[in-house]
Amino acid sequence: MSKLQSLAKDTAIYGLSSIVGRFLNYLLVPLYTAKISAASGGYGVITNMYAYTALVLVLLTFGMETTYFRFTNKTHEEPARVYSTTLISVGTVALSFVLLVMLFLSPLSNLMGYGDHPEYVWVMALTVAIDAFLCIPFAYLRQQKKAIKFASLKLLNIIVSILLNVIYFAWMNGKEVGYAFYINLFCSAMLVFCMVKELSGFKWVLDRAVLHRMLHYAWPILILGIAGILNQAADKMLFPYIYKGADAQMQLGIYGAASKIAMIMAMITQAFRYAYEPIVFAGVKDKGQHEMYAQAMKYFIIFTLLAFLAVVGYIDILKHIIGKDYWVGLKVVPIVMAAEIMMGIYFNLSFWYKITDKTIWGAIFSGIGCAVLLAVNFIFVPRYGYMACAWGGFAGYGVAMVASYVVGQKYYPINYPMQSILYYVLLAAISYLSMDYVHDNFALWASLVFNTLVIIFFLTIVVRQDFPLSNLPVIGKYFKKR
Repeated sequence: MSKLQSLAKDTAIYGLSSIVGRFLNYLLVPLYTAKISAASGGYGVITNMYAYTALVLVLLTFGMETTYFRFTNKTHEEPARVYSTTLISVGTVALSFVLLVMLFLSPLSNLMGYGDHPEYVWVMALTVAIDAFLCIPFAYLRQQKKAIKFASLKLLNIIVSILLNVIYFAWMNGKEVGYAFYINLFCSAMLVFCMVKELSGFKWVLDRAVLHRMLHYAWPILILGIAGILNQAADKMLFPYIYKGADAQMQLGIYGAASKIAMIMAMITQAFRYAYEPIVFAGVKDKGQHEMYAQAMKYFIIFTLLAFLAVVGYIDILKHIIGKDYWVGLKVVPIVMAAEIMMGIYFNLSFWYKITDKTIWGAIFSGIGCAVLLAVNFIFVPRYGYMACAWGGFAGYGVAMVASYVVGQKYYPINYPMQSILYYVLLAAISYLSMDYVHDNFALWASLVFNTLVIIFFLTIVVRQDFPLSNLPVIGKYFKKR
């Protein structure tokens, strides 16, 4: 239970910074969608470019973030040499990437459809290279359990970004999409100076033997990461190429803006990952670790289902995050959120092959999921547009999740409380369908009241059956007496 409490505490810190940060970042969505009309396709450009950068970030870190956690917890490895070797290797790859982009900037910009704006490409290339390098000192902060500094730097980056965006797009009434990318570059560069302590005070050395062992562990994680990020971003990269309509950028912008509302699930998953990953690798040999995995999975699913119900229950309020001409895309929100839940479950399931050094399985599962997503997109996007993108992600994550569970139970069996998990999934599904029916057949005020009651009912069931209130500080004493 102590590990679960530690996990809950760290998740709360990472989660607060992630949720507050993402919420602050959401302020950019109404700003962008108010200043950049859907018809202009400008927000489609932002959606498209950030999809590319997400993929490049995975390529430039090439699985070394997770590999760093694994190797710093191996008894025969020296943590300082592992850290230094990881920094140098990732930094070298990132620098090489920037040089290649600059060398082939013109043909690359034309291929991506931004021949008239090559600055979009080189600015984002430099930004993502810096972000890739900074992933390692941020991983060091997590490994050292310095959650407060980690969260503070993440929030600082977002707050400065928001202020600069507000100054340009709101105060100066700017319209040029490229300034969003320049601001991002400035904020990433600023973080380098904030990480001086994590980038000094040790001997910079590239240990080739350590690097060889790390790369052997990391390459399947790279494939896993590529497939995973393609599951998230491939639809946004491919949409302008496979959608047959002339309004591809407009449709992509609508899909990208509406999907932002569903990203609360990504926040929860990310916060959980930040706290969970160091704990898992640090306690590989601990007794009772299997039980901790099982309980963590159950609580993760419970809270993501609660978040799902909260978002769909108050979608008529949350929709004001984006401009009115983007509301037509709100129908993708439940689908994208369900896909994010499955991605989170898949992440939880993934530790069996990471801690047993069988990372090739992750590459296989993610590759299968990615193939499903791509197939759905290529077959159905030309006819159904961005709705096919949403269902493609749902199908891809669903297949990867099921495959990981089935194989994992064979090689690293964990007694997950499936009966309890399926009970909550069924309860959430019934709750959602009832909410949807009331929303379509009754007045808005009645729908909001009904949805609130449904959420309270779901939360009451959770508290009565599974939430360990007796372990909470202060109020826990009251529940222990009862």
